[in-house]
Order: sequence, then structure tokens, then C-alpha cells
Amino acid sequence: MLMAFFVKKFLQIFLVSSLVLHSAQAQAATLDQMAGQMILLGFQGDSALAQSVRQTKKLIKDGRIGGVMYLKFNVKSLADVKAINAGFLGTGAALPPFIAIDQEGGSIERLTNAVGFAEIPSAANFASNSSVQRAQKIYYSMAKGLSLLGINMNFGPVVDLNINKKNPIIAKYGRSYGDDPKTVVAFAEAFVSAHRMAGVISTLKHFPGHGSSKGDSHVGFVDITSTWQAKELEPYRIMVKDNKVDMVMIAHLFHQQFSTEQGVQLPSSLSKNWVTGVLRQQIGYNGVIISDDMEMAAIRNNFNLQETVVRAIDAGVDILLFSNTANYRISLADEVRAIIVAKAKSDANFRAKVEASYLRIVKLKKRTGNLG
Repeated sequence: MLMAFFVKKFLQIFLVSSLVLHSAQAQAATLDQMAGQMILLGFQGDSALAQSVRQTKKLIKDGRIGGVMYLKFNVKSLADVKAINAGFLGTGAALPPFIAIDQEGGSIERLTNAVGFAEIPSAANFASNSSVQRAQKIYYSMAKGLSLLGINMNFGPVVDLNINKKNPIIAKYGRSYGDDPKTVVAFAEAFVSAHRMAGVISTLKHFPGHGSSKGDSHVGFVDITSTWQAKELEPYRIMVKDNKVDMVMIAHLFHQQFSTEQGVQLPSSLSKNWVTGVLRQQIGYNGVIISDDMEMAAIRNNFNLQETVVRAIDAGVDILLFSNTANYRISLADEVRAIIVAKAKSDANFRAKVEASYLRIVKLKKRTGNLG
């Protein structure tokens, strides 16, 4: 009984100490620094000497952004990618950047055979023609290749269920492992495990499920009210329980039951009901949540920048992803950060969400190997 008493007391002290430490960490960073870590930005240029690359390095060094994303036009050669990333990682910033890429396999690969990076099969191909064990070996080889180039985050695996075989963005490109949650989870967990072994953060997408949709959120508003099925959440439930989730990407999908708030029709990426209500509270996910590209037409055509930033963070999103392709400007990072800081200064609840996001991001960055 005495031993149990001391154990209970120790745990209480440990929990209180952890909360105090976390609070102190948040207070040690300024609002501007915390807001910067919540921005992941696309850049122009394909060499370390390109003006945009040099400007982006300064954003990283100054803590004005927390990471960057590669698109295909940023890739001229593997040597150039490695040199660019060496610059991004070598700025001396207090918090080194996430360097992210879409390298799923199949049609969705920024690094290809053309530049000397070994391409791998699509998710559909793996599920049809390969064992989970073989898939994991191939995923590890790919992830190790990313790591050697300085890339520490991959926007995959796709855990969408292949429900609509005519889907224009998932089924069309073979991006799903299938319509059975167990099959999807088996291959997706192999993807995550392989990336963890290589020191690369992986990203489950596209919550709450893009596989049943009839439309593509890249090109416009997508309503999944009549097509979405509850089983599309199963991969997230299972993988959270299995501790196989590094990060989750929220899609821009509208569902009448979940996404109408105070009379406004909101995509899932801006919806408290989806992000906090379902993913955080129902499923129990406590890690980092990143938005899909906030410049997709589903967002850009319906919300201005102020609305987008404030609604996303208020919903519970930690990292705002901007490809910076709709109207490229290096100042976009400062614009987004200014919105976050101004809102946090005027709204204590919003500030608390910024602080919580910052702590989750720092915790995840410690896993990249670039932060002690």
C-alpha cells in the first residue's frame, strides 16, 4: 500500500512538472516565433543560388517559417536538391525546418528516374502485386534516399479507401491500397515503419477520406455528403491505436453533417467538428495536424487569407501548408504570420491554440534528428 502511494505521488508530480515544463517552453518563444513554426511554404527555384531559395533560407534562419515543400519544378538534379537542403538545414535556426515532399509512388512522385531517383510502384500496384513485407523494404529504400538528400518529411501514405472507382484524384492515379480498411492499414503501417527507420516523418492523408468523393479539391468545392462512409475513418482509428501516426493531413472536403458551422459551409480543413471533434476527441489523435495546400481552389475560391488562417487554427490545425503557387510572393509567410500574431494577441483562446500547436511541432521536430 505504501509503495502504491509513493508511485501515485510520483506520477502526479511528474505530470505537473511536465505541464509546467511545456508551459515554460511555450512562454520562452515569442508569439512571432510560434506563428512562424506553423507555416510550411513552397518556394521557387531549383538551385542553391536561386534568389527564391536564398530568400527562403533567410525565412528559415529568422524563424519566420517552420518548413518548406518541394514541387516538381524545384527538382533539377539530385545534387541540386541536396545542395538546396544543406542550405536550408544549415542556417543555424533555433528550430531546423521540415523539408517536405510528395513521394507516394506511382504517378505521385516529385523525384523520378529522370533525375536518377528510383521510382516505386503505386499504392494500388503494391496492394495487388506485393506482400506487405516486400513493400516495406521498398519503402525503406525510398525513405533512405529521401533522408540522404536532406528531406525529412514525406506527404504519404494515402489511407483513403478506394470506394469510388471513378474518383478523379485517388482512384484515377492508383493512390489507394484498396477499399478494405485492414488492407489499407497493413500497407500504410509498412510505409510509416519504413520511414521511421530512415528518420523521415510520414503523413496520413487525406482526412476524413477522399476516396469516395466525385470531385477533386484541387479544382473546386467538393461535397462528400452523399458519398462519404464512416468506415473511411477506420485507418485513422486503427493506426492511432497502433501508434503508427507521425502526422495527419486534413483535406478540403465538405460534409453537411459535420461542416456547417454557424450557417457557414466549411471544408474539413477549416471545421472544428472534423479536426477537433472527430480527429482529436473521437479518434484520440494528439499529434501534429497539417492542412492540405491552402491554395487549392476549394479554399482559394471561397475564403480570403484572413478567414483561411484564422478558421484553420481555430479548428485545430497545427501547420498551414501553402504551395505559394497561386500568386507567388516571398512575403506570403509574413502575411500569414501577421494574421496569426494579431489574432492571438486579441484572443486568449486562439493564443492557447497557437501555443499548443507550437509544442506539438517542436516535439515532432525532435524526431527528425536535427534537433536535440
